[in-house]
Amino acid sequence: MLTFVINRLLQALGVLLLMSVLVFVGIYLVGDPTSMLVSPEATEAERQAVRIALGLDRSMIAQYLTFVGNAMQGDFGRSFLTGQPALQLIFARMPATFEMVLVAMVFAVVTGVPLGILAGYRPQALTSRAVMAVSILGFSLPTFWIGMMLIMVFSVNLGLLPASGRGDTVALGPLDLSLLTADGWRHVALPALTLGLAKSALLIRVTRAATREVLPMDYIKFARAKGLPMRRIFGVHLLKNIMIPILTVTGLEFGQAIAFAVVTETVFSWPGMGKLLIDSIITLDRPVVVAYVLIMVFFLVILNLVVDLAYMALDPSSREKVRG
Repeated sequence: MLTFVINRLLQALGVLLLMSVLVFVGIYLVGDPTSMLVSPEATEAERQAVRIALGLDRSMIAQYLTFVGNAMQGDFGRSFLTGQPALQLIFARMPATFEMVLVAMVFAVVTGVPLGILAGYRPQALTSRAVMAVSILGFSLPTFWIGMMLIMVFSVNLGLLPASGRGDTVALGPLDLSLLTADGWRHVALPALTLGLAKSALLIRVTRAATREVLPMDYIKFARAKGLPMRRIFGVHLLKNIMIPILTVTGLEFGQAIAFAVVTETVFSWPGMGKLLIDSIITLDRPVVVAYVLIMVFFLVILNLVVDLAYMALDPSSREKVRG
């Protein structure tokens, strides 16, 4: 097990190095950040002074080597726009994104798994067909359209929930958390629901497929023959054996939502990392973009490792495959 973890961490270092090259070269080729930082009326001498101050006058290779050397010491550079450390800007926005995604995934699991079991238990029933129709609809509709419809209904027409912002926050150590306030919950409701509907639709499909695969198994038939109540069969025998695909999909979707909740955060002006990434790309704020991508790559690699370890805990036979 320890060897497996060490190998995955070494692979993560290789992935980080490769991604740093790709992202740095890509953002370098996009354009000159000084065009966003200085006035259009500025002289060429003033533009060159800005390039020298930011280290943009050197070759791409020299800039990359400097970046790698500083990154190994925990310094990913400073924002071209604000002058603040890139990591500080990202970490300041991280709690907002994690809160929204956490609420969305809890909603997805609480609704998706029971409805998926229902749809898989009696696939021909009218309720099951209705569940699958709704899941297909939720899986197919664009996230931005769902967000705008929710804003139209709950914010514009009914006036029940705010359409933007994060609401009141409470400082908990270095973190500012909005889920500790009622106003924070009102603000997170719509963006979390927008993100959670698509995730719930996916979990319904995954759970339904797993349920239909497990129900014909002998241990389910034996449990029924023993006269066990369906609640116990579902809660113990069925759920235990469909947890592996559910856990895998939930873990991967959680990481995907953290890294790419850009559309939802933009629609609701949610002050998270995705909104920061979009703003940084528009302004060619290279240090923030590169730092964000590398942090997300590292996070996804670690999350995949955690999912794999949880998979091994649920399925002991997979440990033998790793050892072999």
